[in-house]
Amino acid sequence: MSSNLCSGVGNKLAWPELVGEQVSVAVATIHRENSYVQPVVIPEGIPLISLEYRCDRVRVWVEGSIVSRVPYVG
Repeated sequence: MSSNLCSGVGNKLAWPELVGEQVSVAVATIHRENSYVQPVVIPEGIPLISLEYRCDRVRVWVEGSIVSRVPYVG
């Protein structure tokens, strides 16, 4: 997760404070703090996801309705 790789997509690239938060709060926070990226909610246990690195995406991993991993750009 390199900040140089995604320069120009806002100042905030990771949200460690959202682990344990409700997914709706996390998505709203990400939108508010970096309007250049789109949060994508992914349930834990999904076996296949795209491995491409995208500077306009934040994966938000969830267990139920709770964020389970640090969301970050990529």
